[in-house]
Amino acid sequence: MRGSSSVLAGIGNTPLVRLRKVVPNGCAEILVKVEGQNPTGSMKDRMAQAMIARAEADGRLTPGDTVVEYTGGSTGASLALVCAAKGFRLHIVSSDAFSKDKLIQMKAFGAHLTLLPSQDGRITKTLIEDMIETARTLSREPRTYWTDQLNNTDSIAGYRRMGEEIWEQSDGRVDAFVQAIGTTASLRGASAQLRHHKPSLMVVAVEPAESAVLSGGAPGAHHIEGIGIGNLPPMWDPTLVDEIIPISTADAEEMTRRLAREEGLFAGTSSGANVLAAINLGQRLGPRARVSTLLVDSGLKYLSTDVFSSLK
Repeated sequence: MRGSSSVLAGIGNTPLVRLRKVVPNGCAEILVKVEGQNPTGSMKDRMAQAMIARAEADGRLTPGDTVVEYTGGSTGASLALVCAAKGFRLHIVSSDAFSKDKLIQMKAFGAHLTLLPSQDGRITKTLIEDMIETARTLSREPRTYWTDQLNNTDSIAGYRRMGEEIWEQSDGRVDAFVQAIGTTASLRGASAQLRHHKPSLMVVAVEPAESAVLSGGAPGAHHIEGIGIGNLPPMWDPTLVDEIIPISTADAEEMTRRLAREEGLFAGTSSGANVLAAINLGQRLGPRARVSTLLVDSGLKYLSTDVFSSLK
């Protein structure tokens, strides 16, 4: 086994695993990409690496600069990893609405945090907007680069490789791709690469049922971290998806716990939502079909949340 010159070489090439116990009879095969095996335990390592590398390449980010971002946690931890490896300072805007485990992880990698108070620990449209405006203000400071994940299309490139990995690991047998919507970058990047190989690929977006904005509903409070910002994300393009499936927080949390107990796959709440949506679709497509989705991050990021802390 040959060594690598940087921890960043460990990003990507995560396993693709077939679910066996949580999938009902008559359902399509459900294949999950275990993104928790990236260095920080999240798929966001891919987009953080892409955003920083592209900003370095065109001079938007230079040695000695500070990177700024608003985030619920996983993007922040991923940026903190990349910035630590490359020597950049990082200022993160987050909130007490998000997992303490994620906030601690960001600090461990050296990030400076500004935390905004939430409404009873819930993720709301107003909270996200306040986080964005705080990051915008910080970005006006000298020698500061704002990655601005909701608008930064550099992040899409980080996920194209993930789509290629899914294609190769499935031996080119994927009929549908399912992914929850935060910035939209992961859905766009992975599905574009998969559709390059299979134009007929079905693409399904997932959102919180309590804040089903993509489906035309009103914004609301929910507890599925990383998705459901309460607005249409700037990179959202409804023509790229064939269907939108809303999943409730309670159902997503229960599936997340089942994945750990029954499949041995320890993941976060948006992963539970992804699997439920994939099963919903898979039951309609039937047993001859194959549906791929993502286990977005590791359950280790949620130990302090109700998903796992309530277990007895």
